[in-house]
Amino acid sequence: MADNLPSEFDVIVIGTGLPESIIAAACSRSGQRVLHVDSRSYYGGNWASFSFSGLLSWLKEHQENSDIVNECPAWQEKIHENEEAIALSRTDKTIQHVEVFCYACQDLHEDVEEAGALQKNHASVTSVNCTEAADSACLPVEDESLRTTSCEIPAEQTPSSDPERALEVNDVQVTGEKENCCDDNTCVPSTAEKETSENVPVAEDTAEQPKKNRITYSQIIKEGRRFNIDLVSKLLYSRGLLIDLLIKSNVSRYAEFKNITRILAFREGRVKQVPCSRADVFNSKQLTMVEKRMLMKFLTFCMEYEEHPDEYKAYEEITFSEYLKTQKLTPNLQYFVLHSMAMTSETGSSTIDGLKATKNFLHSLGRYGNTPFLFPLYGQGELPQCFCRCKAIIDQYGQRIISKHFLVEDSYLSENTCAHVQYRQISRAILITDRSVLKTDSDQQISILTVPAEEPGTFAVRVIELCSSTMTCMKGSYLVHLTCTSSKTAREDLEPVVQKLFTPYTETEIENEEIEKPRLLWGLYFNMRDSSDVNRNTYNDLPSNVYVCSGPDCALGNDNAVKQAEALFQQICPNEDFCPPPPNPEDIILDGDSLQPEASESSALPEASSETPKESSNLRNPEEPSK
Repeated sequence: MADNLPSEFDVIVIGTGLPESIIAAACSRSGQRVLHVDSRSYYGGNWASFSFSGLLSWLKEHQENSDIVNECPAWQEKIHENEEAIALSRTDKTIQHVEVFCYACQDLHEDVEEAGALQKNHASVTSVNCTEAADSACLPVEDESLRTTSCEIPAEQTPSSDPERALEVNDVQVTGEKENCCDDNTCVPSTAEKETSENVPVAEDTAEQPKKNRITYSQIIKEGRRFNIDLVSKLLYSRGLLIDLLIKSNVSRYAEFKNITRILAFREGRVKQVPCSRADVFNSKQLTMVEKRMLMKFLTFCMEYEEHPDEYKAYEEITFSEYLKTQKLTPNLQYFVLHSMAMTSETGSSTIDGLKATKNFLHSLGRYGNTPFLFPLYGQGELPQCFCRCKAIIDQYGQRIISKHFLVEDSYLSENTCAHVQYRQISRAILITDRSVLKTDSDQQISILTVPAEEPGTFAVRVIELCSSTMTCMKGSYLVHLTCTSSKTAREDLEPVVQKLFTPYTETEIENEEIEKPRLLWGLYFNMRDSSDVNRNTYNDLPSNVYVCSGPDCALGNDNAVKQAEALFQQICPNEDFCPPPPNPEDIILDGDSLQPEASESSALPEASSETPKESSNLRNPEEPSK
């Protein structure tokens, strides 16, 4: 508890989502006095990641706190006569239509606790009997309210670590466990609390040895701390705005990343791997030699399309799908380019948008791996925490504080403020499965797959499959995220794709080793509000010094969050550098201090890494010359 919190700040940021955390870090780096607060008991808002028990507690809070009655708060006494209060909502209505299903055998004949966790309060889930796949009832939830408060104030800027280090990307399997301090409300600690250790399977009673490949619900509970489950599913383009910002600000030192190993496509009822790099194209057995030449010629054009406007000007008014048909590409190649590189649908993008998306895909190839994408170890929820670590964290209640600028996350605004706002929705599904959608020799594949829409008015579904080396699930299982723009409830939008790719886990099917589809062990569906395209003018009665940050959008990357953060930062701090790196400790000279050659020499020595070169590699910004 901070007893003497200052009564005046330059900027107050409400919410710890990715845009808010970036803005708070940028303002702090620019010398602004920043107070960063959040009423939730965890970092990230809708960008958060949870352990399995943490996710169940989050669902339980949905049930218990969906109807919160606003009482007369004590803060009204601190409002002066000439001031007008803007009430914030105590309930978060950004998550709706929550449905939970458990297909794994629920052998909970005794109290099963998550290893190392404190008391848990499990959310109610709908189970499917182990011997038959029955229809499951749903768990509808309208809104949520999360209780505790935390604050952040800027600390002295942390000295940079190795100045040449830009991003740490793991290329091989990493095994370990995230050592969290969890209670029944919070299972997402600061990144500083992570420790990587040997991933040792939990010992099982040999007298009651499960059948081969059988994963039970009690195993999921016991291994719950190995799960880091994202509420929003995204990847980072290796040349995207967020990667560039992480490198520029040196915030990348707080995170580690893994390469996405495969780009997949779903065609004619089967999952296939898509060749995307030059080496993949020429080594592919799916393409004929003629197709390989066609594809390489078209991809070369896409990288330079802006230099040859005559090649596409006549097709600007048609869709990218129609444009591909005018090129010398076979239907097989058209499908790969449209759904797995441009990652759009037949009607979703114009020719220009499709060419731009394809160029963005190709431009990111090869920077850190054989695909354009990176994924943060321990989940997307690590990224807001990385930017929050640029500041100290305190708790404070009941104090009147004055600020020049206020930034608030959209979910905090009241119904009256948002009365005229029309929101889009995102349909989300989170699945735990027993194996990959496309089996290979390695069981540590990280894959992205786009399943095209089949009916008018529906949208393509993005599938991201994570293995245990991403530190997001237990060994022997996969964590699968499905995302699309909502046309109905999440279950109605996504269940058809789930049925195409997976089969419910049943006792009879476990004995059939020849089953093609991965078995579905546990699933969660929900709709999430998308406030990314809301114009500020549609909010009611917001003062000019109050700015609104949106929640996650449906796009694969994080560019919208970075653009939004930079635009708001420039309104608050015009002409200031956006999120500059902290000063090099060697460049800091205190008054009265004399230079110490010995200290200077020793400080230049690189810190010893706790990991072997085989496990990770420190990557410089490719634009920087090596030294």
